[in-house]
Amino acid sequence: MADSGDVSYPNTGSPVVDTVKSEVNKTAGELNNIKKTRVTPSTTADNGQPLTHYHSLFYSLLSWEQPRATALSYASIIGFIFAARYLPLLRWAFKFLYMSLGVTACAEIAGQLVLKQGLASSFRPRRYYTIPKETHEAILEDVSQLLDFILIEFQRILFAENVIHTVAAFTAAFLGYWLIRFVPAWGLTVLTVTTAYFGPLIYISNREIIDEQIQNLQDIISAQTNQLKDLAGERTSQATGLMKQYVGDYSSKASEYIGRRSVSPEMAKIPTPVKTEAAPEPVIKTEPLADPAIKTEDFPEAPKAEPVAEVVESVESAPDAAEQEPLLAV
Repeated sequence: MADSGDVSYPNTGSPVVDTVKSEVNKTAGELNNIKKTRVTPSTTADNGQPLTHYHSLFYSLLSWEQPRATALSYASIIGFIFAARYLPLLRWAFKFLYMSLGVTACAEIAGQLVLKQGLASSFRPRRYYTIPKETHEAILEDVSQLLDFILIEFQRILFAENVIHTVAAFTAAFLGYWLIRFVPAWGLTVLTVTTAYFGPLIYISNREIIDEQIQNLQDIISAQTNQLKDLAGERTSQATGLMKQYVGDYSSKASEYIGRRSVSPEMAKIPTPVKTEAAPEPVIKTEPLADPAIKTEDFPEAPKAEPVAEVVESVESAPDAAEQEPLLAV
């Protein structure tokens, strides 16, 4: 019995038909192989988190391990984008819906009028079709795995698990930021899909050259980084030495200033014990205290009695006294 993925055609003897049949069979086989790659990979992220089966699926799809299946998926996506751009798909959907509902309603009404039995209702199944629970669970599981794949890959790129992927994502986002001003959304989508499919193919075809250039770039960046580290370390050591020197100078000045402030005049007046060589025990001699600069005798004595007001004659009485005195002739 032939494999379910293979399609058998009658032998027509034409080389073109044989080539088409061969390509169809190979494409069907590669599609089956792509489906078989939907398994959880054994590798994990750098933090040990397990990956999803979409990681292995997209890796096999975008690495062109199955070239016919990858080319078919790319052509399907690009065809859908152009169809959504240039074909009125939504109008066609509404048109198909109202025409099918109109035909059903007309057939039912005509059957009721002519045959006394509706034609559409006669084809009604005994039980309406429903989606099995297993299908629901499988669909939800696929959606959950797809969302987890998107979130994990975004975080791996964001936290630079592979710096080359992070730089590539930065470049794509930067170009998209500027191209969105001039390129329409559908054109930017076509460009994104094309880059996602053919970028890995270009890398696989020129792996050795690209790896060599990447290694050279990493060496240059590493050399510049080491040079900057050495320069920063030298500058830091110089700044640290200057800071220590300044701190030492300020500390010595502060200590000297504090020592001067501690020897005050009041402390100098305190009697200090002096040892004499003749006496067997130290004899404390008291040095005379210096006389204060200001003495009590310098101030006048305060009056003890209350002051008495004196009567002063007015100025008007002075001429009268002068008239009473005799005049002397010279």
